[in-house]
Amino acid sequence: MVATRSEFLKQLEDIDEALGRFAAKTAEDVRALAQALAGDKQAIESVLAGDQPARRQRALIEDICFDIMLLQQPVAGDLRFVSGSFRLVSDLSHIDDKARDVAELAQILPAEVTEKLGDHLSFASERVATMLEDAVEAFRTSDVEKARGVFAMDDDVDDVYLAAEGVVIDLIKSSETSAKYLPELLMVAKYFERMGDDAVRIADWAIFRVTGARERAAAEPDAADAQ
Repeated sequence: MVATRSEFLKQLEDIDEALGRFAAKTAEDVRALAQALAGDKQAIESVLAGDQPARRQRALIEDICFDIMLLQQPVAGDLRFVSGSFRLVSDLSHIDDKARDVAELAQILPAEVTEKLGDHLSFASERVATMLEDAVEAFRTSDVEKARGVFAMDDDVDDVYLAAEGVVIDLIKSSETSAKYLPELLMVAKYFERMGDDAVRIADWAIFRVTGARERAAAEPDAADAQ
C-alpha cells in the first residue's frame, strides 16, 4: 500500500511537471509568432518544428491521467487535479495548434502586409503568451485570483482583434493597399483572439481544481466549437 501511494504521488508530480514543460514551450512559440510575422524564417521554422514534441507531451499527460483514473481511483482534490489536467491539456494543445497555423500563414504573408498590424500582433502575441503562462500557473498552484486575472486580460485581446478588424476594413476600402493578403492578415488576428479564449478555459480549469465548479463555462464556447 505504501508503494502504491508513493507511485500515485509520483504520477501527480509527473503530470504537474509535464504541464509546466508543455506550457512553457507553447508560450515560447506564441511569443515567437511576433518575429515570425515580421518575416523571421528561423522563428517560423522553430514554431512549425514543435508539432511532434507537443503531441508527445499531450499523450504523456493524458496517459498518466488515464492510468490514475483507472488504477488509483483518486477522490476529492486529487480527482479534480487529474480530471482538470486531462481537459486542460486539450485546451493547451488547441493553442499550440493555432500557433502553428499562424506560423504557416506567416510563410505566405509578405512583411509589408503584416506590418500593417505590426503593433497589434506583437501586443497580442505577448498578451496571449502571458495569459497562457498565468492560467497554467494558476492551475498548478490552485490560485483562483491569478486565474481571474486571465479572464480580465482576455478583454485586451478581444479589443486588439476589433482594432485589427477596423484597420483591415480601412485597408480594403483604400486603393493604396492591395487586398490580396488582407483576409489572411485578419485571420491571423482572429487566431490570437481564439488562443486567448483557450487560455480563458485553462484558467477556468484552475478554478475548477479549487472549487469543483467553473466560472466561465457557460459564457465560453465549447472547445470543439472554437476550432
